[in-house]
Amino acid sequence: MVSRRGCVLAAIAALVLVGSLWAFLGGWYGSGPLQKEAHFIVPNGASLADVADRLQKQGVIGSASGFVFRARILGGGSAIKAGEFAIPAHASASRVLAIISSDEIIRRFVVVPEGMPSIMVYERLKAQTSLTGDVSMPAEGSVLPDSYAFEKGEARQAVLRRMQAAMTRTVKELWAKRAPGLVVKTPEQAVILASIVEKETGKPSERRMVAGLYSNRLKTGMLLQADPTIIYPITKGKRLGRRILQSEIQAVNDYNTYTMVGLPKHPITNPSRASIAAVLNPAKTKALYMVADGTGGHAFADTLEEHNRNVAKWFAIRRARGEL
Repeated sequence: MVSRRGCVLAAIAALVLVGSLWAFLGGWYGSGPLQKEAHFIVPNGASLADVADRLQKQGVIGSASGFVFRARILGGGSAIKAGEFAIPAHASASRVLAIISSDEIIRRFVVVPEGMPSIMVYERLKAQTSLTGDVSMPAEGSVLPDSYAFEKGEARQAVLRRMQAAMTRTVKELWAKRAPGLVVKTPEQAVILASIVEKETGKPSERRMVAGLYSNRLKTGMLLQADPTIIYPITKGKRLGRRILQSEIQAVNDYNTYTMVGLPKHPITNPSRASIAAVLNPAKTKALYMVADGTGGHAFADTLEEHNRNVAKWFAIRRARGEL
């Protein structure tokens, strides 16, 4: 027969066990100490213990050792991932582990739009406060326009290297697929001509036609007479914000295709993949002339007579708009 004292001791032991279990589970599933949402970075190669120490220091969890102990028993073998994560206020230790073991990594991007010149790529990288370190001015035409993900604290120069590596891969890939008989004889020439195509039309459907027109001019020894090549030495690819001066049209330099036959010495912007592809597979056309048509695109012509009629139409449109 069990004594009364034995029953009391057994009851006390049971209560202690239940209390311990409640505290153990509460420390895992209960609300955490974080007062407001915070971003937390898991470094590459960090161990669970290292991460737990960082979590405790940042006030995300109450105890690093308790977090590690519970994670090993209740965490289900979840593997933590490197990256930046958003931790909500009062997140439980269980929720914290779930977040840093998931794909809920905060994605940060630097976006390089099609036709953005290198001076503006440089300025965009410098202005991104989540990046660190200095960055060199990229050579014009060396950056592929795209969206580039990065981690907070990553070096600006490392992001730039990815942008440039993407351009190198793209040019190599497209050059291998080029059409026969092109006027451009090297990948470098292809990027230069693509940079002009990029600046001359904002309509994707026109790229191959513009590339075909300029290819025809190069083949026949005609001046390209591309306005963006006048502007580049003045602004390094930024908007001019005014009309081109007659003196600028007549300027002799490495870029102005109104005073030189052939391609500029260097690209005048960072061309898109689509513009490079257009240059390497241009439209089969006899067009030598183009002028704006009032719709955002161009009217193309094979002869100067036809071109002059198109120019007259364009001036009529501008007069109707009150621009002349």
